[in-house]
Amino acid sequence: MSPGEWLKSEFESRVDATLEWATPDNEVNYYIERAAAGAGIDADLYVGLTTEDLVRVDEALDDDLFAERGDVDGVADVREGLLFDPFDRAVPYDTGYVSLVYDGTETEAPATFEGLLDDEHAGQLIAQNPGASSTGRAFLLHTVHRFGDPDGTIEGGDGDPDYDYLDYWADLQENDVRVLGSWDDAYAAWSEGEAPMVVSYSTDQVFASQEGENLEEHQIRFLNDQAYANPEGMAVFADADEPDLARRFMSFVLEPEVQGEIAQRNVAFPATDTATLPEDYAELAQAPADPVTFTYDELQGSVDGWVEDWERQYAGN
Repeated sequence: MSPGEWLKSEFESRVDATLEWATPDNEVNYYIERAAAGAGIDADLYVGLTTEDLVRVDEALDDDLFAERGDVDGVADVREGLLFDPFDRAVPYDTGYVSLVYDGTETEAPATFEGLLDDEHAGQLIAQNPGASSTGRAFLLHTVHRFGDPDGTIEGGDGDPDYDYLDYWADLQENDVRVLGSWDDAYAAWSEGEAPMVVSYSTDQVFASQEGENLEEHQIRFLNDQAYANPEGMAVFADADEPDLARRFMSFVLEPEVQGEIAQRNVAFPATDTATLPEDYAELAQAPADPVTFTYDELQGSVDGWVEDWERQYAGN
């Protein structure tokens, strides 16, 4: 139930313009490659940026791919802590918390990361490749946050200098974790009963309720009472043909009614604290007691290495 068509129809009803969506297969990397080759971008606005995307853009290109956000109405309504771009280009439009979703009729998910390593949970978890999936990358980053990295740049939450996120993933592999390419692949496999737990989003019961499914089969687990916050943002391309119109669209997206529609259709949390939502939405969309995330500065110079080290280890085991 993507909000794309609804946004197009609603925006075009207000503005004398035509909104066209483009969805390149390799997402922001497509525009990085075009910019690096000196080719035209042929777009005014990018929707779907994450903190990791911005780090990748800035490390790959000498020139700016995105412009400063400029005059955008509603930015002051964005919830505290969601503005993830230190250079004020990206404006968040929603956020999600990456957690475990599990079938409560088949298993009881563990309370901690360490619990996933128990024999009783062998082969029960489906995750995603962090090199190909933003959901998988968020879960990987949560394990870095929890256990630290081999260089000691990030000290793990348990304080053990001899155990890091790669050690944890080696133990997950020993316990037969299954890693698929994308969130779609992983969620489909979980839905078909191939394993009772999947890395997904803490808003899963919103989707299940919309589909009339049994909520007992869509339970949420926040490992160590945490989940990785994964805000998504939008930014104007530096060489946009219609930058003012792009900023008008950004202002439109931050309106309370529009924020509510995006949250419901994306099965996510709104970026603002003024969104118009159904009364039961807060009951179904669960938020962790302790959301965690890495800042732009913490990811800069590190995130690609963490993913590449994981890929080498996972492929070699």
